[in-house]
Amino acid sequence: MAHFAELGIDNIVNRVIVVHNNEILDGDGVEQEHLGVAFCNNLFGGTWVQTSYNGNLRARFAGVGYTYNSSLDAFITPKPYDSWVLNNETTEWEAPVARPDDGQEYEWDEENTQWVVRPSE
Repeated sequence: MAHFAELGIDNIVNRVIVVHNNEILDGDGVEQEHLGVAFCNNLFGGTWVQTSYNGNLRARFAGVGYTYNSSLDAFITPKPYDSWVLNNETTEWEAPVARPDDGQEYEWDEENTQWVVRPSE
């Protein structure tokens, strides 16, 4: 089975659907994304991009609310905090300050743009 993400305004993922392999295999039995895209377009219209559960295609599996970045050819998770920036090489959001590596558990404090020790429960 293959998975395809429907892109909406600003390339934000609206939904992800499953497409049977019969719809994406060419005459030689080779998977072809364009066949899946055409199948989705014929059923629903819109803009579709293939995604993969194992993350070997477009950085990660697409989820509703993710953004497809065509220049990176990757699905990007929603930005967790306004101050964080996208690392174009890893396609991950990064805090403007590195998380301390001292064995303690931290959480991000957006108001003060710093890591704070997570309170023990």
